[in-house]
Amino acid sequence: MNTLRDQQTSLGRSLGAHLFGLFIFLFLSWAINAQAETSLTALIDPEPVETLTLSEAVIRALKQNLDITVSRQARDVRITDIMLQQAIFDPTVELSGRYDRNVRPLNRPIFGFGGVLIGSEPDNIDQNDLSMRLGLNQKIRTGGQLDFAFDSKRNSVAGSTSFLFNPSYTNSLSVNLTQPLLRNFGPAINETPIHIARHAATSEHYVFVQQVLLVINNVEQAYWELVFVREDEKVAKSALKAAQELLAANRAKVKAGVMANVEVLQAQAGVASRVEQILIAQKAVHDQEDQLRQLFSPSEEELSQNIAVVATDTPTQEANPHKLKHAITKALKQHPEILQAQKSLETGTLNTRLAKNQLLPSLALEGGLGLSGLGRGVRDSLDRTTSSDFYNMGAGLILSYPLGNRSAQSQYNRRVLEANQATATLHRIRQQVIIDTKEADRRVRTDFKRIRTTQTARALAERQLSSEQERLQLGLSTTRAVLEFQSDLAIARGKEQRAIVDYNQSLANLRRMTASTLDEYHIVLQEIDFLKN
Repeated sequence: MNTLRDQQTSLGRSLGAHLFGLFIFLFLSWAINAQAETSLTALIDPEPVETLTLSEAVIRALKQNLDITVSRQARDVRITDIMLQQAIFDPTVELSGRYDRNVRPLNRPIFGFGGVLIGSEPDNIDQNDLSMRLGLNQKIRTGGQLDFAFDSKRNSVAGSTSFLFNPSYTNSLSVNLTQPLLRNFGPAINETPIHIARHAATSEHYVFVQQVLLVINNVEQAYWELVFVREDEKVAKSALKAAQELLAANRAKVKAGVMANVEVLQAQAGVASRVEQILIAQKAVHDQEDQLRQLFSPSEEELSQNIAVVATDTPTQEANPHKLKHAITKALKQHPEILQAQKSLETGTLNTRLAKNQLLPSLALEGGLGLSGLGRGVRDSLDRTTSSDFYNMGAGLILSYPLGNRSAQSQYNRRVLEANQATATLHRIRQQVIIDTKEADRRVRTDFKRIRTTQTARALAERQLSSEQERLQLGLSTTRAVLEFQSDLAIARGKEQRAIVDYNQSLANLRRMTASTLDEYHIVLQEIDFLKN
């Protein structure tokens, strides 16, 4: 009897020792696992705090982007060419003065003055001239050259002379005109370089507009991509939270003795996998922040800083009511590449017209009218000049034509070919814009349908996970199966967010194709009115 009691006591002590040891093992395992989970969670970066709306991002890019700055400067350089061509018709004023003294030997008397004897030294005449000229010349838009000139001269001869006036003052007023009548005749021909320069500046302006649209589109794409990677990070954190809740529930069940410890290990592996997904998502967030920040063309110091950016705008999920035909019409009317090609065609037409004019013979009218006067003083000379008693006039024609005229003919043929090439280029660009607009429209419609499809898939994944969790509660499923359904849900949520962001990016791309992006942000580009004048 005592032996049986001793055996029972010994067995009780042994069982108590085993239970105590098992408790210590489970406690240490829990502590180690909790510490491991804490260290894993500590790897996750804290949430950023800086916020940025899409409009703010666009404005910052337009103000600081280097590509826009370069394109704007290229356009402004072209604008200076317009003023350079207009300056051809600016008048030129000429003012000059000159003093001359001329002492010459005389071999015979002049007007009864002077004279020499045979064998003696020659006499001389000491003449002093002071002259002044005031002139104005200008090329006129008909192609002619107009010259005005006023000349005044004082002449004096030393000693006694037989001149009527000594000193004498001579004034002359003259007007001369040279006007082409065939080649280079008319404002339409002579203003062609101005129109060509204006078209070149306008084309460069359309390049600038295209660059602005491209930068805005890049900002929109980068902004919405940042929204996606942040949502993807939230999905990863939500998956981590679900895995942690599953781990806590499994531990409670193991502690209650209704679940094997291997289920806890599987749940822990799931937690570690979710932490890895968060780290990958956070790297994607930081990479996308740099991509967006680079579009702002910051300084090297600013770009080196680790400042996070949080996009605060919510992507739209509403259907776009646009019609394809209307979008194509708007694109053909407003797309910068088409407008630039149209200007190139207009330039080709101007060059062809100018080259055709150069095939004509050169026939020019030359004419002049002048008044002159001579007096003892300045007033006498001016009075006689304005009296019209002394005048001159004349006119004539000059005709010239190179035999064969091959240079002008070759230039004309080249301009015709360039105009034909510009026409073909315009047609090609219009066709490409139509194709690109249709593709952008299809992308918008497809991405909108993807939103509805992925939302349905996400809802089904939620129901499947909920059902599997209930099965796990009843002991009909495993932790591995629940973790797989959690992964499926995370993937479904990621696809839903991807479809939403793709839809907003597609809308931005469609606006760029129809050149309606500036209207979307109420942006007005200046100086275009100057180019149209």
